[in-house]
Amino acid sequence: MPSLVIVGAQWGDEGKGKITDLWAESAQVVARYQGGSNAGHTVVAGGQTYKLHLVPAGILRPGVTAVIGNGVVVDPAFLLQEMETLAAQGVDLSGLRISDRAHVVMPYHILMDQLEEERRPAAERIGTTGRGIGPCYVDKAQRTGIRMGDLTDAGLLRKCLDLVMPLKNAELSQVYGHKPLDVEEVWRRFADYGRRLKPYVTDTGALLRQALRSGQRVLLEGANGALLDIDHGTYPFVTSSTPTAGGAASGSGIGPTDLDAVVGVAKAYTTRVGEGPFPTELKNSIGDRMRERGHEYGTTTGRPRRCGWFDAMVVRHAAQVNGMHGLALMHLDVLAGLDTVKICTGYRRRGELLPAFPASLDKLAECEPVYEELPGWTEDGLQVTAYGQLPAAVRGYVERISAVVGLPVVSVSVGPERSQTLVRTDLWQAAQRIADAKAQAQEQAWRLQA
Repeated sequence: MPSLVIVGAQWGDEGKGKITDLWAESAQVVARYQGGSNAGHTVVAGGQTYKLHLVPAGILRPGVTAVIGNGVVVDPAFLLQEMETLAAQGVDLSGLRISDRAHVVMPYHILMDQLEEERRPAAERIGTTGRGIGPCYVDKAQRTGIRMGDLTDAGLLRKCLDLVMPLKNAELSQVYGHKPLDVEEVWRRFADYGRRLKPYVTDTGALLRQALRSGQRVLLEGANGALLDIDHGTYPFVTSSTPTAGGAASGSGIGPTDLDAVVGVAKAYTTRVGEGPFPTELKNSIGDRMRERGHEYGTTTGRPRRCGWFDAMVVRHAAQVNGMHGLALMHLDVLAGLDTVKICTGYRRRGELLPAFPASLDKLAECEPVYEELPGWTEDGLQVTAYGQLPAAVRGYVERISAVVGLPVVSVSVGPERSQTLVRTDLWQAAQRIADAKAQAQEQAWRLQA
C-alpha cells in the first residue's frame, strides 16, 4: 500500500504518460490495465523523447517493475518492435512483466478491424486506428480469444488456431471477400513471438497483489480517456475497453478496495481524434494554433487532433464516473500568447441548460457551449519552479478550472520536460492518507460487538 490510479479526463492524449512517469519515480510497480497498441504515451526526459504504446511508462524509471496487465490486448509483433526501440534508446527492459491472461491481437483481428471500417459509410466510421483492438476484445467476450499463456506454448497455440482460424477465414472470405490466412504461417510466426516473449510472461495479478501486501507503492496506468470508455464515453465513438478507474481493478487483477487515490489528467484545452460530436471544437485559427503549438498529432497514428477550449462538462463527467480525488492539468504553455482564454462551464440545448453530460450523441451534437472568458498570458513567467511563481492570469485560469470542475488541481505542466511539471500535492502522501483512513474505517466497521 498505497495504490494510485492515473486516468484520462477527456478523449485521451491528455498527457497521462508524463504524469505516470513523474510519479513512477517513487513507485515500485507500474501497471497498465487496458487498451492496446491503439494508445500512445509520449515522455520527454533528459532531452530524449520516448514513445510508448504497450509498454508502461514506468519502464523509464530504473528498478520499477512495469506490468502489462490482463486487461490489455497485446499485439506481440508490435510489442517486440517497441521493446527493440526502447532498448536502442538505452532503456532497461528487465523489469517488464506481461500477464499470462492478456489476450493476443492476431492478424485476422487487424484485417477485420480495417475491413469493417472500410465497409461503413463515411459518416458512420468510428475512427478506429485499425490495430485490431476492437475485434480482439470481441473474441475475448465471445470466449474464442488466444491469451499470452497460449502464445508461449507452441503446441497449445496450434490447437487454438486449428479451432478458431477456420471460422475466421470463413468470415474473411464470405463477409469481406478477403483471401483466407495461412494457418501454418500464422502458427510459425506467432510461436516465434511467444518464444521471444516467454521470459516476460507471468501471473501479474499475483505479482500485484503481493506487491500491495508487502507495502509497495503500485501505480495503475490507464490508456485512452474517460470519454472513450465503452460504457461512459461518447458511444459508439469509443474504444473497446474500460479506461476509467473501474477498469483498473478488473484489468490488473487486484480488488477494487485496494484502489486508493484516483487522479485525472486533463489538458488546459480539449482535443479528440476521430469522429463524434465535439461542442467546444475550434475550426479556426485558434484551433489551428493549439494544434501546432501543442504538436497535436496522434502518437500512434499521426492523425491531426481536433482542438477546442477547455470543456468542464466533459471533465466533470469524467471526475464523477472515476471518483477522482484530484486533477493534473497539462499543456498550459500551449495557450500562452492568447489575449483571452475560455472555459466551457455548461451546455445549452434548445434554450435550456443541461444538468449533466448527455448520453445521446444526437443531444450532444445540438449542444452549444456556455463560455466564461478570462485574461490570457504570455510566455513570460512560465519558466518557473513552483506554482506560486506563475503569473496571476495563469493561476486565475487554473483556479477557475478547479472551481468549475469541483476538483483540486494537484499539478500543472508548463512544458514537455519532466522538470516542467509543477507539483502542488504529493500524490503518494495523499494516497497513503486515504489508505490509512480506509483501513481505520474498515476495522471499525467490522469490529465484532461483545
